[in-house]
Amino acid sequence: MKPTRILLIVSVVIAVTAVAAYLLRAPLSVALAKRVAASRLATDALNDLPDGLHVGLCGAGSPMPDDRRMGACTLVVAGKRLFVFDTGNGSARNIGKMGFNHGRIEAIFLTHFHSDHIDGLGELLMQRWVSTGNIAPVPLYGPPGVEQVVGGFMMAYQQDQHYRVAHHGEQTVHSSGFGAEAKPFTAPAEGHVVLLKDADLEVSAFNVDHSPVHPAVGYVIRYRGRTIVLSGDTKKSAAVQREASGVDLLVHEALSVPLVGLLQEGAGAAGRPNVKKLMADIVDYHTSPEQAAQSARDAKVRYLMLSHIAPPLPLPGMEKAFLGDAANIFQGPIQVGRDGDFISLPAASADIKVSRRF
Repeated sequence: MKPTRILLIVSVVIAVTAVAAYLLRAPLSVALAKRVAASRLATDALNDLPDGLHVGLCGAGSPMPDDRRMGACTLVVAGKRLFVFDTGNGSARNIGKMGFNHGRIEAIFLTHFHSDHIDGLGELLMQRWVSTGNIAPVPLYGPPGVEQVVGGFMMAYQQDQHYRVAHHGEQTVHSSGFGAEAKPFTAPAEGHVVLLKDADLEVSAFNVDHSPVHPAVGYVIRYRGRTIVLSGDTKKSAAVQREASGVDLLVHEALSVPLVGLLQEGAGAAGRPNVKKLMADIVDYHTSPEQAAQSARDAKVRYLMLSHIAPPLPLPGMEKAFLGDAANIFQGPIQVGRDGDFISLPAASADIKVSRRF
C-alpha cells in the first residue's frame, strides 16, 4: 500500500475517533467522574501516612487575596490523630483537597480571633459534623474569648442544623454532634500551658506578642520524639525562640515590609487613604522573614517554614524578593509556604520529608 494511502487512512481514523469522542463527551465524562468520585471518597490520607508528626498548610495566606494562599490554617497529624490550628477561609476545602476526612478532626485550636483566622470555622464545623455522622461536637481550644467565638458560630448555624437533621434524619446527622465545644485556656506570662498530653503526644500553648491583639498564642506539638512550633501571629518574639529551641520544624508567620510598602505607595497614588493607613499599620505587629530567620537561627531549629504570607506574591521572582536576606541569616532550609505544602517528620527518625498534597 502506498504511503500516501496509509497516511490518508490514518488521518481518517483519527478524525473519526475525534468526532466520536466529541459526540460521546458527556457519557465519557460521567463515567470518568464516577471513577474519580469513588476513588476520592475512598481516600483518607490519614490511613496512608507513616507513623510520625506531619504538618500541612491548609491556608498559608493573609487577609489579602492570593490565588496560592487562602486564610490561615495549619493541619497537624500525630500518628493517626488529626488536628487543625486556625480556620481561615478555604480551610475545609483545602483539607479535603489534601485528601483528609473532615470527620476525623479530633480537635481545633485557635491562635487568636482576627477574622482571617476564624472566618472558615463555620464551614469546617459543618463538614466535620456531616461527613462521618459525628455524635459529639469537636473540642475547640483557644485563649479567653473563644467561648464567644464558638457561641456566635453555633448561633449563626443553628437554623442550618435544624434543616439538615429534618432532611437527612438523626441516624445520618446526629443533633448531638453539631458544632464545637469551647475549651478556653490561659497561657502563663512565661512558659506554656499543656492542653493535651498522653504517652506519645503533647500539645501546649504559649503567649506571643501581637498587640494590641490580646490574647494571642503559639503552639508546640510533640509526638514520639519529633517537635513542631507554630508561631501564630506575632512580632519577633522571645517566646517563640524559647519554645522553638532545637525543634524539627518552626512554622512562622512572615510579612515583607518592603513589599507591603509598595502597596502603601500604590494606595496613596490611587487616592485610597484608608488602605494606605492599613498598610502602614500592619508592619508593626508581624514578623519579617529576616526576623523569623533570626529566631530560627538562634533557636537552632532544623527547618523553617514561612506562612501567613503577606503581601501576596503573584509574580515569578517575588518569593526571592520576599525572603530578602533571610537565607543568609538562617543557614538551614527555608520554605515560603503555599497551600498544599506538606512536611513529614517520621517517628524514630531524624528525617524531614517535604512534599505537596495538591
